[in-house]
Amino acid sequence: MSQSPNRIVGTVFGAVYLLVGVAGFFVTSGVAFAATEGKALVVFDVNPLHNIVHLLIGALLFFAARASATASRAANTTVGAVYLLVGVLGLFLVGSGANILALNGADNVLHFASAVLLLAVGLGADRQVEARA
Repeated sequence: MSQSPNRIVGTVFGAVYLLVGVAGFFVTSGVAFAATEGKALVVFDVNPLHNIVHLLIGALLFFAARASATASRAANTTVGAVYLLVGVLGLFLVGSGANILALNGADNVLHFASAVLLLAVGLGADRQVEARA
């Protein structure tokens, strides 16, 4: 496996999101599946649905990174764009009845930061790798 920036970031982010998804289930006992108020995992609120989303995002990033630089670049860019959208939507969802992921302010900051990093790497790195492929 070549060590492209997209593959490295995808592997690290994927592993972290997979671990966060699993860890979330240890704190969300007794929380409704899509509760608007979750339980804290460090400073982030999570509910079981939020945990599943973390597992899906983590798996996508991790396995795309294992597959190829091109797949990882596509996954990083896509997840980055989705996180940008979720960050914007989260500004309006926190405290509302539509907040089915139990988002809080810390989640919004993390989503924006993840979006910036994933989009920067996804859109800016590995162009040479794709040109050779």
